[in-house]
Amino acid sequence: MLYMSSARSTIMLARKFVLKKAFDGFPKLSDFELVEETLPKELQDGEILAKAEWLTVDPYMRLRSKAGEQMPGGQIARVLQSKNAEFPEGSQIVGGFGWRDLTIYKPVKGGVRTYNTIHQMPDMKGLPDAYALGVVGMPGNTGYFGLMDICKPKSGETLVVTAAAGAVGSTVCQVGKIKGCKVIAFAGSDDKLKWLKDDVGVDHAFNYKGADLDAIFKKYAPEGIDCYFDNVGGEFNYHVVRNMKDFGRISQCGSIGTYNVKGGQIPLVPFDYPTFRIKHIKMEGFNVGRWNDVWFDGLLQLRDWVLEGKIKVQQSVTDGFENMPQAFIELLEGKNTGKQIVKA
Repeated sequence: MLYMSSARSTIMLARKFVLKKAFDGFPKLSDFELVEETLPKELQDGEILAKAEWLTVDPYMRLRSKAGEQMPGGQIARVLQSKNAEFPEGSQIVGGFGWRDLTIYKPVKGGVRTYNTIHQMPDMKGLPDAYALGVVGMPGNTGYFGLMDICKPKSGETLVVTAAAGAVGSTVCQVGKIKGCKVIAFAGSDDKLKWLKDDVGVDHAFNYKGADLDAIFKKYAPEGIDCYFDNVGGEFNYHVVRNMKDFGRISQCGSIGTYNVKGGQIPLVPFDYPTFRIKHIKMEGFNVGRWNDVWFDGLLQLRDWVLEGKIKVQQSVTDGFENMPQAFIELLEGKNTGKQIVKA
């Protein structure tokens, strides 16, 4: 990357990651290509030039990436040059600029300001900047609104959470505890289970690998499950439905357990339709963009809970923009605890 501090620079080169070919099964380093892109020499009215400081990798990128195109995603960036009074030079922004280190962007005047467009850095009140891509960002709001508006948890209810040690799952667990729920969490390693019990504060934590789910639910949720926050999809759902209470609620957030099948095959899994009907169970899928109109309400509530010590945060940090593909692969392999983040 080469850039100058003046809009009269002679050349500006940005680096970006492009998906060379569609993923077939698990992503590989060879699926990605780091390329250079020449940017315009001067900014136009309303434009900004921003340099990435922190970048995020998230499971949804596995589904939304397209062969021959730049990888999607959000970043915290510093405005190097500006011809836009709303985003002055030197300010920090959060933008859905994708896997690139330098960006020229023209915000829509008076447009919606959310995670997938651009907005000014929230007032973090001393919290680390990178939290704005995690608990005080899109993953945090995904967990917060997906739980509160769909599951509508009540004190004394039982909440089951999968991928519970990830950015979204750990937020859900802790919001559930704040609301007075008994939380049963599932993750994939002993270290994650220890963090969930010792720091996150869940009531019970289990390794989903080889677990007898029916036995676990009958012992630890003998009266049935009220709420299930589903991050993995697949057969796990079958066992939860069989052990839910009447009028149980399922928030279907993600299906990371099915993202990396080879050949694009649709995984076929069992589903207990009679129990689902007889118990009047509700399952609702969502995309967090539906809460754009209250986006900052969620961010500020989560920020305050972190400041109050009610939500504990852990991040898995990868150094170097050039290591984004490796960070992404490790995320899908489940090697992260908390938010997987890349320091540019």
